[in-house]
Amino acid sequence: MALGVRNSRAGLEVHADGDKMNSAAALAEALPLQVIDPDVHKLIAGGPDERRRYADWIAFHVEHGYLERWRRFRRALKQRNAALRSGTDRRALKGWDRELAELGVDIDDARRRTLEIVLPTLEEMGQSLLGCGVSFEYQRGWPADKTLADALAGSVERDLQMGSTQAGPQRGDIRLKYDERQARKLVSRGQQKLLACALILAATDVVQTHLERPLLLLLDDPAAELDGDSLRRLMDCIGNLGCQVIATTLERQRALFHEPPRLFHVEHGVVRQVE
Repeated sequence: MALGVRNSRAGLEVHADGDKMNSAAALAEALPLQVIDPDVHKLIAGGPDERRRYADWIAFHVEHGYLERWRRFRRALKQRNAALRSGTDRRALKGWDRELAELGVDIDDARRRTLEIVLPTLEEMGQSLLGCGVSFEYQRGWPADKTLADALAGSVERDLQMGSTQAGPQRGDIRLKYDERQARKLVSRGQQKLLACALILAATDVVQTHLERPLLLLLDDPAAELDGDSLRRLMDCIGNLGCQVIATTLERQRALFHEPPRLFHVEHGVVRQVE
């Protein structure tokens, strides 16, 4: 399949074998990929949005119909938040509450199922990259002793004050544990990168196993923040996945790849194959 992407004045245009695709989601299905770049540590040190996107990416590829449920939930959430900001009568919120509660539980269940699948592979990746135990705890975004419907009903006063919905999967997070400690607070930048890479590689392995085809992994300067031993461990884990890899680097390091890579040089926007 030949894929083409162009960002025009009309927005993002995607074509497959010359035919226009109707959404970026269709491109993601046709070409599933993951990225490891110098900002990958934000998956650990950044806000919960990064980790929710991580969980949603896996569920998108593994859970049938997840994207449609997620879109419906986001639409209902947007409408409820707009109603909160406009001071709508509280009784009018109940209609949105019913839809949010149903879809929110679906989103939460799908995330939980996919993360449970990822966890054993993450533990293996953690041992390979960091030499110690790595795990996580999924936090769903509302109290464990309440249903989402009860949490929404009980938080109306606060929601009106904040102008947004405070309970639901849009508040979910993944609490990462590294060597029995909360990873976000205790690891160095290099360890954060390795931990984030363990998460991404575990997700990549699970998704390509589910899809029964290799994924594309984009590596931007993989050596950043890593010493030589850490970089070799990372590249060994990547090589063992069997996915297609496109890497950018400032120095030639052919020995890091399991198979001799094809090398290209980019200068002033011109790409030239050198080996």
